[in-house]
Amino acid sequence: MTSTTPTTPTASADAAAPTAVTPRPGPRVVPPEASGSDGDTGVRVPYRGLLGFVADVLRARGLPEHRAGTAAEALCHGDLTGFTSHGITNLTRLYLPLLDSGRCDPRAEPRIVTDHGASVLLDARRALGLWAATEAMDLAVERARRYGVGMVSVRGATHFGCAGHHALRAVRHHMVGLVTANCGRQRIVRPVGGRAPMLGTNPLALAAPAGDRPPFVLDMATTVAPTGRVRAAARAGQSVPVGWLHDDDGRPVTDPAAFDRGQAHLRWLGGDPDSGAYKGFGLGLLVEVLSALVPGAGVGPQEETAEPAGPDDDIGCLMLAIAPGRLRPEAEFRTDAAALFGALLGCPPVRADEPVRYPGWPEDARSRDRRAHGVPLEPALYREMLDLARNSGLGFPAPVRPSAAGGPA
Repeated sequence: MTSTTPTTPTASADAAAPTAVTPRPGPRVVPPEASGSDGDTGVRVPYRGLLGFVADVLRARGLPEHRAGTAAEALCHGDLTGFTSHGITNLTRLYLPLLDSGRCDPRAEPRIVTDHGASVLLDARRALGLWAATEAMDLAVERARRYGVGMVSVRGATHFGCAGHHALRAVRHHMVGLVTANCGRQRIVRPVGGRAPMLGTNPLALAAPAGDRPPFVLDMATTVAPTGRVRAAARAGQSVPVGWLHDDDGRPVTDPAAFDRGQAHLRWLGGDPDSGAYKGFGLGLLVEVLSALVPGAGVGPQEETAEPAGPDDDIGCLMLAIAPGRLRPEAEFRTDAAALFGALLGCPPVRADEPVRYPGWPEDARSRDRRAHGVPLEPALYREMLDLARNSGLGFPAPVRPSAAGGPA
């Protein structure tokens, strides 16, 4: 047993991408988003200004400067890539209440509990997950560089935003990154055939190099939709598609507000048992085992009856980095990765105006566009950030036209 704090350097999220690899010949597809505005409506603000504002807000809540910057990058990743349900909309709804209530310690120092070289058990000690997960993945990358694989199992964590952001840390080093997280003891999803909620949405993400193309990034909840998207629809007064929610008797619900009223429940990936709900439920349990059972974090399912939608304290996470270059020549792996994803992009599409893409490609294009032309914020969210800036005595970046937001960061 040790009681040291991980000291792996935290690379900037804006660090240069890995050196490009010349892919094997194959058709190239350029998505429309990569060449101009991505078509989103809203008030656009410069990415650098938004990043600085979020970091300033977190510093004002007691986070050390470098960790506030790291956390801001993780949170703004959602707005850059289009996962807005996990972006700055959660600053006032999730992260500031976590800090203000004391459930999250702004100056926590994660502690290594067990260290076996390639595998580490880390107690996050209620640190803000936005930066703690980043540092945990960086530690996994460091160990993978030495051993070929690095696994950091985390307990005592708090919400960390987009799992894909942390998985991408491994890709910077030509590695594959896997991230899973449970929802602590929060219980909001019912087992297939059950009436009592026992699990969270239990997200997972995998990121892998793709040669000189955007990395492959699968970032998903094991339910049909995450709670953030349901609540975003409720705030906007919109309905949700049939298949996202159902009532106690399994009937479809399209009113998103019914979820927080306890009148609707999230469905697992696959929908009905006959069409694959057991697969989504099984994936949710897979995440629970890797994320909570392994490190000894808060487990969702309990024998006793528990109130649903409880606090997601003591979250468990798995950060896994795999270094293929330690198993075979790295150049060979990188060439094969370029060929794999190039072949997918070269697949003849059903519709000529809808080319085949893989997870991570559209998000990368959207991110590049928003770095160059500004991050769109819905008018209500923009006003909310202005109020937060005013109440915090901070400045908020002025709106810009897409063409005036500056070049790519």
